Amino acid sequence: MRAGASALEASGLTKRFGGLTAVDNVTMKLASGKLNAIIGPNGAGKTTFFNLVSGELRADAGSVRVHGTDLTGLPPHRIVQAGVSRTLQIKSVFSNLSVADNVRAAVMAHEKIRSPFRPLLSFSAVNERVDELIADVGLSEYRDRTASTLSYGDIALLELALALANKPRLLLLDEPVCGMGPEETERTTRIIRNIAQSTDVIIIEHDMEVVFSIADHIVVMAQGAVLAEGDPQAISNDARVQEAYLGSPEDEE
Repeated sequence: MRAGASALEASGLTKRFGGLTAVDNVTMKLASGKLNAIIGPNGAGKTTFFNLVSGELRADAGSVRVHGTDLTGLPPHRIVQAGVSRTLQIKSVFSNLSVADNVRAAVMAHEKIRSPFRPLLSFSAVNERVDELIADVGLSEYRDRTASTLSYGDIALLELALALANKPRLLLLDEPVCGMGPEETERTTRIIRNIAQSTDVIIIEHDMEVVFSIADHIVVMAQGAVLAEGDPQAISNDARVQEAYLGSPEDEE
C-alpha cells in the first residue's frame, strides 16, 4: 500500500439488467492505505458494483483499475491473479472438511500444488501458511473442527481466511458481520482492522455502528449511483445521506 496511491478506481462504470440500471455511471477513487466502506439501502447497487470489480459481471460501460492496473473485462480468475479477493454475502466453504483442510485447499490452489510428488518442503511451507492464516482470523482453537460444526460467525472468519490465501492486495468484503451477534461482530471487526494494516480493504456493510467505527472513508450509493462520499463525520452530517439512508436525528428520538 502506498500513500497517495489508489486501491480502486472506477470510471463511468455502468451495468444494466434489461430496463434496470443497477450501477449507473459510477465513478470513484478509493485511496490505498485506508479502510474504505460502501453503504446504501437495499437495491443501491453495492453488490453489483463488487461483482463488476471482481469480474463476476461484465460492465456495459466504464472501466475498473486496481492499484493502477486496468482490470476491465477480465475474467474472475485473472482478477484474482492480479491480487483481488472477495467474500460473499452467502458464505461458501467446504462444510465436510476441517478448518485446516479448507484453508489448505485454498493455499494449494494459489500455489498451484496439485501433485503428491512435489518436494516435502512445498507441503511444509503450505502447512506454515495454513497455520498463519488460521491464526490471522482467530480460528486456531478450531483448526481441526469440521466446518459444518462452526458457528455462523466462525464460518465467516473461515471464508475470510480462504480469501486471504492468495495474498491479495485488495480485499472486498460483502457484509462481513451480517447475521452475527455482538461478540462475534466485535471480534470480526477487530480482525478486519488488523488485516487492513497490510491489505487494502473495501467493505459493504449495513451495520452502521461497525461502518462508522472502522472506516476511514465512506461512499454512499443510492439507486445505482454515488450519492456522497467522505470521512465518517462528513457522511453522518450529510443531509442527503440522512434523507436517503441514515435518517435524521429527529427520526431517532
